[in-house]
Amino acid sequence: MPPSSPSPTSPSPSARPLALVLGASRGLGLLVARELLARGHRVVICSRTRSDLEAARDQLVDAVPGGQVEVRVCDVSDRAAVLDLVRDVESGVGPIEVLVTVAGVIQVGPAESMTFEHFDASLGTMLHGPINVTLPVVAAMRERGRGRIGTVTSIGGEVTPPHLWPYAVAKSGAVAFSEGLAAELSGSGVTATTVVPGLMRTGSHERAHFTGRASREYAWFGPAASLPLLAMSADRAARRIVDAVLAGEVRCELTPLTKVGVRFRGLLPGTTTRLMGLGSRLLPSAPHRVGATDPAEVVEGREASRRLDSRIVDTLTTLGARAAERNNER
Repeated sequence: MPPSSPSPTSPSPSARPLALVLGASRGLGLLVARELLARGHRVVICSRTRSDLEAARDQLVDAVPGGQVEVRVCDVSDRAAVLDLVRDVESGVGPIEVLVTVAGVIQVGPAESMTFEHFDASLGTMLHGPINVTLPVVAAMRERGRGRIGTVTSIGGEVTPPHLWPYAVAKSGAVAFSEGLAAELSGSGVTATTVVPGLMRTGSHERAHFTGRASREYAWFGPAASLPLLAMSADRAARRIVDAVLAGEVRCELTPLTKVGVRFRGLLPGTTTRLMGLGSRLLPSAPHRVGATDPAEVVEGREASRRLDSRIVDTLTTLGARAAERNNER
C-alpha cells in the first residue's frame, strides 16, 4: 500500500511558518510560544538557561501534541551570540516569519539601592536585546517582503512606576524602538507590534530581584502581580499578544488600567510624575548602608517570600504562585 499523502489542511512540519520567541523558557514568553505552536507554527525558543529551556520544550510538546519545538541557548544582551543565533536558525531551521521578544528582568527597590549593574542588566536584556535580534531578522524579512515582529514592552515604559527605575528606563527605550520600527517598515510587507502590558499573573514575582528592604518590597509587589483586579491572566494576555502580532497591529495595550495610564500620562504628565512620587514615599525606604557605594543585597522573590514569612502575603499571592507552578517559574 502506498504511503498516504498529507492532508491538504495539515501542512508538513517544514511547511509550517517559523516563529522565534526570545525569553520563552518561562512566564509570558512560554505562553506566547505555546499559543504560536497551537496555531500551527514551528517554534524556536530561546533563553540563557538550557535546563529551563528543556523543561519548557517538554511542557510545550505535552500541551500541543505534534508541535515542533527547538531550543537555543542565548543571552540576548550578547550581540555576537544573537547574530550567531539568527544565522543558525535561518540556515538550519528555516526563514523566521514571526519574531517575538519577551525576555526581561525585574528589579524592585528604592533608587538609593540601584546600581550601575542594575541598569546594565535591564538595558542589556530589555532594550539592547530587542535591537540585537530585530535588526538581522528584519533585514531578511524585508528581502522576502513579509514578516511579523512583536516587542513586549510595558506600561512601565509609558508611566515610570516607583521602585522599578531600571526596568522602566529599559522598557521606555523598547517602546521607542518598536514604534520607530513600525514607522520605518510602513509599506514593506513587514509589521512591528508594540505590546504594552500591565501587570500579569505569570508568576514572575518569584524570579524578580528585590533590593533595599527586600522582604518589604516583596510584600507589595508580590500581591500586586497576583491579584485579579490588578494583574491580568497571563494565558489571556498571550492570546491577545499573538492575535495582535499575527494581525500586524501597530500597538497592543492589554488592560484597561494600561489604557487609562497611558492616556492620563499623555494629558497630565506633571501630575502623573507627582503621583508616582507620592507612591514612592509610601513604599519601603532604603536601609542605611555604611557607604553610598556599597551595593545592597539582591534577593530573588522566592527567598524574599521565605524571609518575610507572612501568611497574609502568601494568601494574597496564591494565584501568582499557581501561575509560577504552571509557567515554569520555579
